[in-house]
Amino acid sequence: MEQSKIDRINELARKQKSEGLTEAEKAEQLKLRREYIEAYKKSLIAQLENIRIVEPDGTKHKITPKNNIKQ
Repeated sequence: MEQSKIDRINELARKQKSEGLTEAEKAEQLKLRREYIEAYKKSLIAQLENIRIVEPDGTKHKITPKNNIKQ
């Protein structure tokens, strides 16, 4: 996510605390927050997908997502 959008999120949050937001600003804030959360989730998923477990014998393997484990 672009730094300018993060700055705008923070600006709206400060304004909300001090004087309140208009309906248009509330909608913009909600949209920006959703976009930020989605970008954060994508980043976290990418990090988790690149994690490798190193066993004591030196072998490496990927971790498997919980929903792919069959019981």
